[in-house]
Amino acid sequence: MKVLFFARVREQLDCAGLELPWQPAFCELDALQEHLCQKGANWRDVLSQENIIRAVNHSVVDSSCVLTDGDEVAFYPPVTGG
Repeated sequence: MKVLFFARVREQLDCAGLELPWQPAFCELDALQEHLCQKGANWRDVLSQENIIRAVNHSVVDSSCVLTDGDEVAFYPPVTGG
């Protein structure tokens, strides 16, 4: 599973992305996010922000999204326009 971080999220984590082996524990997006939050206090602070946007395979999804082996998951901050 590929996990990508964009913009401010990438900067705050000092990480562009991760490759994680598939695990049944990651079958839901919330579970994967919680796993990533356990990497440390900074990860929890960044990935627990209320307005963080999550996408799976290039589509924005909600917390009930089911993940499968080979999915690409992305986390990024809200985008503002002008």
